[in-house]
Amino acid sequence: MKEQSRQLDFRSALPVLLYIPNIIDYVRIGLLIGSWISYYPSAWISLISYVVSILLDAVDGMAARHWKQTSAFGAWLDVVVDNLGRGFLWCQLCNFGFFVTALEWLAFVCTHTLGPTWKSNIAGPRLIQAVMKNNFRSPVGSFVILSLNLLPVWLYCIRFELLTEIHLPLAIQYSVLLAMVAGRITCAMVEIWVIYSHILQLCLKNKNASQ
Repeated sequence: MKEQSRQLDFRSALPVLLYIPNIIDYVRIGLLIGSWISYYPSAWISLISYVVSILLDAVDGMAARHWKQTSAFGAWLDVVVDNLGRGFLWCQLCNFGFFVTALEWLAFVCTHTLGPTWKSNIAGPRLIQAVMKNNFRSPVGSFVILSLNLLPVWLYCIRFELLTEIHLPLAIQYSVLLAMVAGRITCAMVEIWVIYSHILQLCLKNKNASQ
């Protein structure tokens, strides 16, 4: 009886699992695996696989809206694939990469607990509000999200001298790097604030329950 119930549950979930945007995310996972396998043997193949995965991140959102295939699972999967990709790069690039990845996963746990409206449920100082304004579509928010996604890629290109191969001056390489580091630090401040806010909410819930 239990097996039949589980089978029925799976059959009910199967259409959502096979939504076009979710299939795109499965392809992204395959690309990330390919990027990981080719990390040392071929820096360019690894980079291209990773960048294509990032570009598909925009495609899955457009596909979800076009085919009206938005879902809670799809929203969760999209962020999971993003975190897996950045986590893979950060942990390969530097010793403190684990802490950057851990911060991202902690923030994800906190926002996912709050549900799809988490962006409107978090209040904070002016900087936090400026970054999160219009779902990160403000100039500051766009810069922070860009730095979040591209900083590990830029570091990878510098480490393997891929930018030097295409004759990009070192001054430009490190100027862009500094700008992205500033953006990623700002992003870390938002992540820390999200975690802090979530901890406060948990404590308040516990206090209210005990009264």
